Amino acid sequence: MSTPKHIVSAAAIVVNEKNELLIIKGPRRGWEMPGGQVEEGESLSHAAIRETKEESGIDIEIIKFCGIFQNVENSICNTLFLAKPIGGELIQSSEESLETGYFPIEEALNKVQWKDFRQRIEYCLRPEIQPFCIEFHDEKNI
Repeated sequence: MSTPKHIVSAAAIVVNEKNELLIIKGPRRGWEMPGGQVEEGESLSHAAIRETKEESGIDIEIIKFCGIFQNVENSICNTLFLAKPIGGELIQSSEESLETGYFPIEEALNKVQWKDFRQRIEYCLRPEIQPFCIEFHDEKNI
């Protein structure tokens, strides 16, 4: 039996005091929530905090774990957290993001077009369905 190889990522759904959502425009997928791969020896929540800082310049505090989207066939687990900004300065662009910004939630959701990223954000904004574990069995969903 071979050693399993999995990809684990962590993303943050960051909502500020004006009820605006932080999203970043990546070079490959367009507008999305900040997040990325968890590094070896790193906790899920720390990865979400680090990725948000790297991609947007914003420091966050994790409010809660929301759930997981799993691509079973490709061994990818995407963990999602709800967070609030606690500092930092919004950067206009970086190696990982072409643009960053806070937008009213509906406007932000309309900007997010990549696969099921909009659904992930919506699930994180609905506490009555959390925690969730969504399992997909095809590569187009993650």
